[in-house]
Amino acid sequence: MKYFVTVNGEEHVVDLDGTGVVADGELVTAHLADVEGTPERLVTIGDTVHRVLVRRGVGRGAYTLSIDGHRFEIDALDERARAIRELSGAAAGATGPAPLVAPMPGLIVRVNARPGDQVRAGQGLVVMEAMKMENELRATADGTVKAVLVAPGKAVDKGAVLLELE
Repeated sequence: MKYFVTVNGEEHVVDLDGTGVVADGELVTAHLADVEGTPERLVTIGDTVHRVLVRRGVGRGAYTLSIDGHRFEIDALDERARAIRELSGAAAGATGPAPLVAPMPGLIVRVNARPGDQVRAGQGLVVMEAMKMENELRATADGTVKAVLVAPGKAVDKGAVLLELE
């Protein structure tokens, strides 16, 4: 089955055919295993093993992955779901960079951007601590920091706007 996976605005094609994984046209040796008694999974790609925590996002195909301490917002759709989204116009969301919001309640540890800074998609902007883990929140698109609404040491609720981008 073919999947279209978007990571930080960059689309990748992943084909699972039962015998292997083809990612962006390249055959990859991969294995997935549950870690018993935890929500984590071990993903082996080639000779490298990664600890992955997967959380469902708001929309269909939306996920948040914590991989080896790094956080990624992922959109993964199979061919049918992608075609339905395109036909329905659901893919036509807001244009331009979205504000950076807190994905969960936590404490701001570091702010790596100031108003006026040019940022690139995937660039780490804010580090927050939640559930005794530090999470780096990254820009989802290129843009300019319009306003920084938090400071280190500030507690924030889920959904709080941390940075405004333009």
